[in-house]
Amino acid sequence: MKGRARGGTARTRSRWPVVAGAVTCGLLLVAGPGTAAQETTRQAPAPPCASEQLIADSAQRTGGDGVRITVINDGPGACVLRGFPTVALAGQGSPDRNTPLKVVRQGQARPVQLEVGGRASTQLTFTPVLGEADGYCASGAEPTVAPSLVLGVGGGGLQLAPEDGGDFALCGTTVRATAFRGSGS
Repeated sequence: MKGRARGGTARTRSRWPVVAGAVTCGLLLVAGPGTAAQETTRQAPAPPCASEQLIADSAQRTGGDGVRITVINDGPGACVLRGFPTVALAGQGSPDRNTPLKVVRQGQARPVQLEVGGRASTQLTFTPVLGEADGYCASGAEPTVAPSLVLGVGGGGLQLAPEDGGDFALCGTTVRATAFRGSGS
């Protein structure tokens, strides 16, 4: 049985059919069914979050001088939230008619990837109004009171009221704000 391999196939001296067969089998194995789901492809980074896809219900009080605001990605796709918000005081009318506050940034900003339904929070801290009812400012300035604020995020503004239905009261025109951080959904 010289020149024959097991199974009755002829041996050849050329390596090309063997190489071609191995390459073909390799391609079939690589491109076989089910591999597309297992393949890890590089996805393009998510675009920046736009204000139109972000929602927030209210400002949650965190003591007498601060609020936590959580924004939620309401879709249609994932996005990246970066940096710090802008903040302005407003009445009950249009968010465009507001009084901007100077934001003192607290901490380091990092990009926050928000899947649809994902949440990110910022903490705002005001210089508190002291005393009861007709409070006063330690600096001697007049207290400022407003029923809502406008959180600037994603190129637009979200107008919010405190969750307890009260007003925002502060001394001065400055607010401290943390960078957005991801939070549980």
